[in-house]
Amino acid sequence: MSDPITLEIVRQRLLAVPELIDKNVARTAFSPIIADYKDYAVGIVDCEGRLIAQCKGGITVFVANALGVAVRDGLQIYGRSRIYAGDILITNHAGTMGQHLNNVVMYTPIFCGDGDDLFGFMAVVFHWMDVGGAIVGSCVSNTTTDIYQEGIQFRSVKLVERGVSSEEMFRIIQYNTRFPEMVLGDVQAQIAGCVRGKALVEEIIQRYGAQTVRDAVQNMWQQSERAARRAISSLPNGVYRASSFLDDDGIHIGKPVPIEVVVMVEDDELTVDLSGVADQLPGPLNSGLQGGAVAAVRIACKYLLTPDEPANDGAFRPLRITIPERKFLSAGPEAPMGGSGSTLPSVIDTIIRAFAEVAPDLVNAGHHGTFGIHMFFGRDPRSGRFFKHGNTAIGGWGASSRADGEGPFRSMIHADTFEVPVEMQEAMFPIRIDSFTLRPDSGGAGRHRGGLGIERSYTALAAMSFQASFERSQCRPWGLFSGQPGKPGYVEAIQGERSVTLTKGQLELTEGDRIIVRTGGGGGYGDPKQRQAALIERDLLEGYVSQDGLCEYLAARNEASA
Repeated sequence: MSDPITLEIVRQRLLAVPELIDKNVARTAFSPIIADYKDYAVGIVDCEGRLIAQCKGGITVFVANALGVAVRDGLQIYGRSRIYAGDILITNHAGTMGQHLNNVVMYTPIFCGDGDDLFGFMAVVFHWMDVGGAIVGSCVSNTTTDIYQEGIQFRSVKLVERGVSSEEMFRIIQYNTRFPEMVLGDVQAQIAGCVRGKALVEEIIQRYGAQTVRDAVQNMWQQSERAARRAISSLPNGVYRASSFLDDDGIHIGKPVPIEVVVMVEDDELTVDLSGVADQLPGPLNSGLQGGAVAAVRIACKYLLTPDEPANDGAFRPLRITIPERKFLSAGPEAPMGGSGSTLPSVIDTIIRAFAEVAPDLVNAGHHGTFGIHMFFGRDPRSGRFFKHGNTAIGGWGASSRADGEGPFRSMIHADTFEVPVEMQEAMFPIRIDSFTLRPDSGGAGRHRGGLGIERSYTALAAMSFQASFERSQCRPWGLFSGQPGKPGYVEAIQGERSVTLTKGQLELTEGDRIIVRTGGGGGYGDPKQRQAALIERDLLEGYVSQDGLCEYLAARNEASA
């Protein structure tokens, strides 16, 4: 074993590689969803697909296991003997990844020296903006009934072999997307990220030696595992439960999708039993085992137990997950999964909720909890070209024992992904953004108030289609310890004299039609009667609470005190 100082230097250098590639891919990508929104992740995995290091700038849903799952599938198909220096592979296979098909993982092997000693892989996952399927954007339909309606699948195929690009593979990609220029531009940025990251890791190996670098990796895993076990040990042994539900699966409208969670703490290990969630759904709110149950549990426990520790394989070793096959979080490979991103925020929120009674200082009230996709698409009259402009909801997060809720942020599977600048949206697409404000009264009342949602108003500057997919309209973001729930989100469409409210569905817009997106707020924490008068006054002055909302709040408080 190398000396501790050298191990720490190597550790920090390994952690720095994904951060550097993170910045590179954001600068070189073509589509706003990568360059601005940052729907990607960059990481290093070892020769068995175990996560070594991952960037902090990508979205949360990829932290848990996406890169390692992809690599393990490639190793299963090719074996180490058929993966060569200079190879670049891609996969988005639903039966492996268990998420919507737009999430495409690309990876390339890292070898020690000139031999066949495989150290690991440099991996980059991008959300490709369209991979075919029944609807523009591929993953945003509310009504698909099998995975084949949602786009093309690549199962660990070689895009580049021994440094030679496959013309056939690039041609397949080109003719299976509605936006070949954007997607192929992003593919080149993804390739560059893999190649540059691989070279940087190989430089570290060359300088310090393969064994020293492997020792540093083991040390990283052990540190993270110890931190996770310490955090679990601080919780009382026991069995804890929580429940929530989703609105419906898009096919059986109005039929709730139950989420029942059982958490068992035993010394320094934690088991999450998801046997009580709904069965596999006819509609697209499914996810596979790795992209569903495993990802949700790992993300929830990372938030709760070791939020400041680097994400790596060691952090998840004390966790156990129980779920039967063919649940909507362990769906089969043929199930529709376009809406997988819409389910996980509520599942994660519910797992965390199970700890509220035993760890009240760690657990926040419910957050707005929805992907909240809203998308414009059609023919741009300025260029004659087809366009797609998608966005997701930013809303309020739940209040805590210490403070009001934060936000507006995206959901727990997105965290602090950025907003695409208004000026860029208006320049690229035939829409106008008339207003973008906080939504008063959307946060739940409490000793600490829930975070606020937003209200954003668009005007269509041409005829186009609009698609919305919001969740948690019925299961409001819950409050804790007498805190009140936050308001749910929805979309209002104003078409002449006609006004339509929807959470899921598609509309045809004409020039001048308006879309107003109102997102949900977070739940409140603690008894509203205990909120300080100065904070109530500030809420009113800052516009967080309207005059009508304040009157309702004071009336309810006085009634409760009577």
